[in-house]
Amino acid sequence: MEEQLNNPEENTPKENDSLDFKSRLDLSELQQNVTAIKSELGKVIVGQHQMIEMIIASMLTNSHSLIEGVPGVAKTITAKLLAKALDVNFSRIQFTPDLMPSDILGTSVFNLKTSEFEFKKGPIFSNMILIDEVNRAPAKTQAALFEVMEEQQITIDGQQYKLNAPFLVLATQNPIEQEGTYRLPEAQL
Repeated sequence: MEEQLNNPEENTPKENDSLDFKSRLDLSELQQNVTAIKSELGKVIVGQHQMIEMIIASMLTNSHSLIEGVPGVAKTITAKLLAKALDVNFSRIQFTPDLMPSDILGTSVFNLKTSEFEFKKGPIFSNMILIDEVNRAPAKTQAALFEVMEEQQITIDGQQYKLNAPFLVLATQNPIEQEGTYRLPEAQL
């Protein structure tokens, strides 16, 4: 051990040494699938290559996207087409100032027949969620997304509900109309 420490030249690669790196993963199928998705979206969406790239990157890294853009730049249609191309469930939630967390997550409803409360799932229980104008809802409603986006689960009345994979939240924000909006906290960005 002492010899190795004293003679660092033995541990360094020589010019003749080959660093044969072979991936154990074959990513060609993934690349083909991504290319097919881009092609499918490109049939309808024109000139939004960067937005499409970012959404696909979010999907592949199991994260979420905030899409900022003026009305009419195909944010909603891109999300719908992506969900269709992936063959996953899609929900669109329009955020408004009076939207409550239970409107998104779901709520417990009393069943008269069984005399018990039953949980009725909200629109967040889809694979792909488009949250339109995320900055229009109050902080309490925005905060309801934290557990959902980070842990892919919802806790209501002490009961945890896991969300199905894949799970992707695409939130939109209009940079021009700021009247009647709530600033997004850093944690949400």
